[in-house]
Amino acid sequence: MIKRLLGESETWAFVGLGEDPERTAYQQARLLQMRGKKIVPVHPSATSVLGERVYASLGEVPGKVDVVGVYRRAEFAGQVVDEAIAAGVGAVWLPLGVIDEAAARRALDAGLDVVMDRCPGVEWALRRGV
Repeated sequence: MIKRLLGESETWAFVGLGEDPERTAYQQARLLQMRGKKIVPVHPSATSVLGERVYASLGEVPGKVDVVGVYRRAEFAGQVVDEAIAAGVGAVWLPLGVIDEAAARRALDAGLDVVMDRCPGVEWALRRGV
């Protein structure tokens, strides 16, 4: 599933992606953008990140989103996963250290693919560029 998500997905919404290049969300979004993915930043106070328009919430993002990267602390992950389910996305990706088993179960029950406690950059490297 990870190889499929990295290889076949086109649009990734990064919830929590702000303007700070030192943050993990920024680095991972930039990595995927450099590998041809469309990045949609979702952050309540940023305006432009990595040359892309920022949306205040996942519900405001127009068009189809394949994967939602949940770059928020674990205690906020469930809310983001519920928004992803409501938005009809195909998958949620919770990065290293972001673990919410109940939210993952809700997403799976709604038919979404779920990756939890994994880093997209590391997974990309392990799969030799997908």
